[in-house]
Amino acid sequence: MQPLIIEAAINGATPKAMNPHVPRSVPEIVECACACIAAGAAIVHHHNDEGLLEGRHASEPYHGAWTRVYERHPDAVLYPTMGGGGPHTTIKERYLHVEELADAGMLRMALIDPGSVSLGPLDSDGVPAAIDLVYQNTFADVRYMADVCRARHVGAHISIFEPGFLRVALAYHAAGRLPAGAKIQFYFGGPNLPFGLPPTAASLEAYLAMLEGSGLPWMVGVIGGDVTETLAALAIARGGHVRVGLEDYAGPRQPRNEELVSEVVQMAHRAGRSVATPAQTAELLALPRH
Repeated sequence: MQPLIIEAAINGATPKAMNPHVPRSVPEIVECACACIAAGAAIVHHHNDEGLLEGRHASEPYHGAWTRVYERHPDAVLYPTMGGGGPHTTIKERYLHVEELADAGMLRMALIDPGSVSLGPLDSDGVPAAIDLVYQNTFADVRYMADVCRARHVGAHISIFEPGFLRVALAYHAAGRLPAGAKIQFYFGGPNLPFGLPPTAASLEAYLAMLEGSGLPWMVGVIGGDVTETLAALAIARGGHVRVGLEDYAGPRQPRNEELVSEVVQMAHRAGRSVATPAQTAELLALPRH
């Protein structure tokens, strides 16, 4: 079985009020990313201070942080986020920092989000909160993202929030239009986030049935939950990969990102599966050199 690839999503929108260990400043991000890589993560994903509804995300904070991470871990795989679509912005604006980082030679993997999803928690009555928040990506947006990644020879983390997202990704794959170095990221919704499939074995099997025969590498993550308590062990046993981190985690603890990485490493060792280094990860995913 291939070595296990571990991704650490180290901050997202999680505030320090929820967990004081969430890195937010560039120095904190650098130290946290390096600690996660030392603990066993090969891929690190993080956000800057821009929100989901901000179209333009700055490339400079990514460049500043990644330069320092690459000095210590030159084979690390690092990639950014982007804002949601809508009438306030365009895909060219939303993806401009990705293009700038790729053109600067800083980027080996970008993100492609092939669909739209309503996001928000349950309220005190147990029903979805009455907020107007849609993470929007039109089919035209998806085409733009895929074309940019292919043109710039950048791999892609392909986010699957709903089954329809996977159908779109598989259509691109069947047409030979996915970028080289693509990985499928299955996101499952935790107890208080009513989107997508729940983090159960049956849900994972449904996705894997759709993915069968494609040969695409896949990874599990639970947003608003704990992947180590739900799907990590099953993914390790089935040959998939695992994403952890304080962007996604919700539970009774206040762990550090590197602690979550170490927990998955220990699970892999108990299952008799090795953990991929960043260099091995780039080879397994066929990522271009930066």
